[in-house]
Amino acid sequence: MRRLLILLILATFSLSGHASKILIPMDLSQSNHLKAYGIAYWVLSKDVTIDWMLNFRGGSFLLPSSANIEKELVIRGVSYEVISDATVAQYESQIASPSSNMDMMKLEKVPKIAVYSPKTKMPWDDAVTLALTYAEIPYDIVYDDELMADELPKYDWLHLHHEDFTGQYGKFYATYSPYSWYQQQQKDYEASARKHGFAKVSQLKLAIAQKIRTFVAGGGFLFAMCSATDSFDIALAANGLDFIEAMYDGDPANPAAESQFDFSQTLAFENFKLKKDPLEYEFSDIDNTDARRSRSLNEGNDFFKLFEFSAKWDPIPTMLTQNHTHLIKGFYGQTTAFKARVIKPDVVTMGQNDAAEEAKYIHGVFGNGFWTFYGGHDPEDYQHRVGEEPTDLNLYPNSPGYRLILNNILFPAAKKKKRKT
Repeated sequence: MRRLLILLILATFSLSGHASKILIPMDLSQSNHLKAYGIAYWVLSKDVTIDWMLNFRGGSFLLPSSANIEKELVIRGVSYEVISDATVAQYESQIASPSSNMDMMKLEKVPKIAVYSPKTKMPWDDAVTLALTYAEIPYDIVYDDELMADELPKYDWLHLHHEDFTGQYGKFYATYSPYSWYQQQQKDYEASARKHGFAKVSQLKLAIAQKIRTFVAGGGFLFAMCSATDSFDIALAANGLDFIEAMYDGDPANPAAESQFDFSQTLAFENFKLKKDPLEYEFSDIDNTDARRSRSLNEGNDFFKLFEFSAKWDPIPTMLTQNHTHLIKGFYGQTTAFKARVIKPDVVTMGQNDAAEEAKYIHGVFGNGFWTFYGGHDPEDYQHRVGEEPTDLNLYPNSPGYRLILNNILFPAAKKKKRKT
């Protein structure tokens, strides 16, 4: 009995000397930043709470010590450190110091993710689905049928695919109308509109946009890239006014439609002007693509800068801008970036290109929910074109541009703190 007691005491001392936490560093020492987010999501899915160490070594994660977690980290090729109680206490003290621009954000709930995307294959890929798949984060594909059936409230986070909410089929008519995929897309969209009781695709897409806005107002999280950003707000501002030409909806546009736009309906943009040429591959002057070309920007000198926010006072934009660098390569899309003059005053700009006078990465609050718009199509393909092969993220496991997407994935998992301002 005495020998057993001694063994138990020795075991206790032995365990107390072991590390109590696993640190996933997100600075330059990390071998695979993108899969690190997948690990965080996987741990949350096991009903385990983790800490997001904002502005600490690039936005590191602190996880409980577990052999299963370590095994998964090794399998996925994610760098980690096993640290002691004393080291954890030291880091916590450093982060809590009023002089440090750091904070601990507790992640508690695994967010349920939906991607709004056609069920049929299109001749382009989507950066968010590439990121989710590579990081091994599960998601559901939803489209018009699911949203019209009011299934959206089942989800916490929604991404809008390379989508055109104006009903102009991406304004691809001039270049791609002879292509079979374009013709089939138009037939599918028109059939979906009729199925749901609408005479035009634009009317269905407005109804979808309004349902998404209601989802955000009710507490949902919306993330959109490329043309889904500006076309979403254009549809909401038009609110049923016909500004679309006959090759898209069968009848001519109302020339007075734009003068009646209601910008109180939009999330991000106001006082914008439409690009009315139906053959021009552009929706409005929200996008800054044309203006930036006159500034001689190219792949070698095109960068945008992330702003630094106060982790203790502004935790939301701080979470969304966690990265191992503050200077990120620019990239084009149908909607590349946003002109500063059309962004609403209550919108937070989180990343911008000063030379081009444009915002790349913006965020806002609507009702009880949040939205983020990110300009461009693919952070690791400077000018991704229709029909090109998708980006292989095995070649870009440390992509700062893709990290911004995955920051948004974890944002809904954060424990809500009382605002300090």
